[in-house]
Order: sequence, then structure tokens, then C-alpha cells
Amino acid sequence: SGSSDPYCVVKVDNEVVARTATVWKSLNPFWGEEYTLRLPRGFRSLAVYVLDEDTIGQDDVIGKVSLSRRQISAEPRGVDGWLSLAPVDPDEEVQGEIHLELQVPEQGHPRVLRCHLIEARDLAPRDLSGTSDPFARVSCCGHTLETAVIKKTRFPRWDEVLELELAEGEPGEAVLSVEVWDWDIVGKNDFLGRVEFPLDTIRTDPAKGWFQLLPFPSTTKDHGGQLGALRLAVRLVEDTVLPPPYYQPLIQLLTEPILCPGQPPDGTALAVLEEVTLGESRQDVATKLVKIFLGQGLAMPLLDYLTTRELARTTDPNTLFRSNSLASKSVEQFMKVVGLPYLHEVLKPAVNRIFEEKKYVELDPGKMELSRSRRGSLSEARVRESSLELLKGYLGDIVDAIVGSVEKCPLLMRVAFKQLRRRVEERFPSAQHEEVRYFSISGFLFLRFFAPAVLTPKLFSLREQHADPRTGRTLLLLAK
Repeated sequence: SGSSDPYCVVKVDNEVVARTATVWKSLNPFWGEEYTLRLPRGFRSLAVYVLDEDTIGQDDVIGKVSLSRRQISAEPRGVDGWLSLAPVDPDEEVQGEIHLELQVPEQGHPRVLRCHLIEARDLAPRDLSGTSDPFARVSCCGHTLETAVIKKTRFPRWDEVLELELAEGEPGEAVLSVEVWDWDIVGKNDFLGRVEFPLDTIRTDPAKGWFQLLPFPSTTKDHGGQLGALRLAVRLVEDTVLPPPYYQPLIQLLTEPILCPGQPPDGTALAVLEEVTLGESRQDVATKLVKIFLGQGLAMPLLDYLTTRELARTTDPNTLFRSNSLASKSVEQFMKVVGLPYLHEVLKPAVNRIFEEKKYVELDPGKMELSRSRRGSLSEARVRESSLELLKGYLGDIVDAIVGSVEKCPLLMRVAFKQLRRRVEERFPSAQHEEVRYFSISGFLFLRFFAPAVLTPKLFSLREQHADPRTGRTLLLLAK
């Protein structure tokens, strides 16, 4: 059809840790999915594979983006941009570890490099049976020895000692290579991974333990974006978590303006935090503040404090809470933490119906598909009329569900909005501003809670997959 059904798989050190939804029939997919992965301290690499889902047969690999720990760590603000997809070479798709004991005994002449190949685990399957026939090969200074082949396993145990004689005056930069291969009776053997050790290091410090198998150094050329590119944002954060008493001074500092409200408002820790927080990090700060204050039972006073400060700065009520301020982001995060089950209960039936019906809806004449029937082509007016009817029906269901859900709305959300309404009335008391008390609440409840969930249900866990283009257009018009 000239298109693909792409999805992404995320791997950390060759272990699959996440999979995105499939975007159907698209060469320009948008996922917008975010994952927080708790990684082992010694992880080496992160890779994102882009695949094309096939309903029959095996999914096709389109390409991948690989980032080493060093590459990610080198960017304190994270890697963020378009990265070209590289082709996937089977010789680079290795996994698993090998258990070795390597030493050069001090006694004896000539000197011998003693390699005890004990076992390997979690090797890549290279045969149709889902296993491999692995053997190990050690090479150093032109000498090569191999272990026996262990049939049909990804967890071979050799327990063999291979000894390589070292000539006098071996070059200092000499390297011992240990490779694992899958033996094939027909055709060439398949590579399963390798690990290397400088000979000088083994002489002074024998190597013993489990070692991760690595691919051959990549010879992949830059294909100039022929396979496409992936827009990716990756940030590595190392958190050291201390026992709770260590955080008490910080919590006291943050909660001070709420528990002791008599201080100068601009000198508090919250006020300073609000001043120095940049737009790009405001969401992170708001999320952490909301969680801290919820944990202290002080979420309501926090929101009251932040929204009251923003009200004091606002002169035009039409712009109230429209910016991505710390107050706006904190209320938004508060609704997500407290109100997600409520959102699911209200919106899920209507959203499921839209996904299942897959009706054609379009109001923009420039985007209309006027298909032909026996009676001639459908007119623009007919398409517009039927689209309006469908949209009104869907929207009616959604609004009825929201309006009828007052008793289901979490008590904390209702108290927060009641408090907000009172503060807005105090700031704009005149009759001409009577509607502002409602706009301030609907700006949060609709623009930052219900509408985004209607627009992208996958990101709010309302659906497991993203919408196809037709359903996505319907959701966009509904959200607007």
C-alpha cells in the first residue's frame, strides 16, 4: 500500500523494556509516549528499534537508533532531536553473558595463558527451534582454540580449560579475544557475541566472573536518512534517595509559607522556586511539589497559595491561568494524580464508541474526501451536515457524562475548585466579571483535563493503541 504500520521497541542492554502502540498506515507516525525506566547502575546502552507490524508472518525491522550510556551521560539536559535510523545487522544483535576465568600463571616456562570457559547464559537464538548450538573460540597473538559444541541451548555449560602458549616478548598491546558462535551444519556459523581483554591486564590482574557479550565494532555507514529518522528525547537522571529525616529541613522550608502565613510573600522558598523555574522544567517541579504536599496532607493549601499569587499578578481576567505558570502546571498535575480513575469512568464509554464506529467526520472543505456513489458524488454540504450531526452526538454524550458525574468527581478536586472559585470572586468582585469564576474552573477542567484526554486517549491510558488517522481527526475536532 506504500505505507507501514510502525511501532517501537525499547531495549536496555538487549533486554526489551517497553513497546509503543502501533500507528497504522503511516510513514510519519507520532507516538508521544513517555517511559520512566529504572536502570541498573552498570547499564551500557539503550536502543530503540522501529518495526513494521504484519498481521501475517514476522514483523519487519525498519531500523534502529542506539545510544551508549556515555553518549546519554554527556548531555546533562538529555539527547533531544532527530536521529537517523541505522540498518540492523544480525552480527550486532547479540545478547547474553559468558562466565570466564583467565590468568597467566607466574611459574612455568614457556608462559601459558590459561582460559577456563565455564558457561554462558541468555544467548541469542539463531536456529528455527528458538535455540542455538554454541561453542566458544579464544584467540591471542595468532593462536586460536575452540571448545566443544553444545547442541540446542541458549545456556551452554562447557567447563573447559584452553591453554595458549605465549612466546617471549609478546607485544604489550596484545589482546585476548573470546568469541561465542552458533555452529551450523550447512552454511557459515552465526556470530553470538565477543569480549576482549588486554593481555597486560590479565598478567597483573586475573579476570574472573560474568562478562557481557558485545557485538563486533560497527561498520555501518550513515545511510543519510534513507531508512527515516526517529525524534527522540532521552535523559539520564541519577537519584540518590536518603532516609526520610534528611528531607525534613527541605519540607519545612517549602511548607513554611503555608503553615506560617505571616512572612513577606516574596521571600518564601516557594516564591523563589517559582521565580527561578524555567518553562521547560516547570512541569517536573510542579509534579514533585504536588506529590510532596499530598504526602504532607497540604495539597489544598499549596494550590491556594500558588493560584492566589497568580491572581494577584493578573490584571486582565481573560488571561487568567492561560500561561504555563507554576500555578497552572501544579493544578494540572494535581488533577492527573487525583482524578485519573474519575476521568476513565467519565470518558471511556464515549471514547470506545468513537474508536469502534470509525465514522468519517470532516468540517474543513479543503480536507473533505467527496467519494462517488451511484447517485453521483456526495456534496460538500452533505458531508458537512452528516459530520455536524455525528460531532453533536458524540459531544452530547461526552458533555452529558461530565455534567452527570458531579458525585463521582473526587472530593479533593471539588474542594480545590470551590476554593479557587472563592479566590477569583475576591479578586474580580464586580458584576462585569461574574463569569470569570466559571472560566477559571473550566479552563482547568476542560482545557487541561478532559480535552487532552479526548485528543490523545492513549496518553491517558483510555486506549491501548493510538487512533488511526480517521478516528484521530474526529477526536481532534471533538477536542476543539
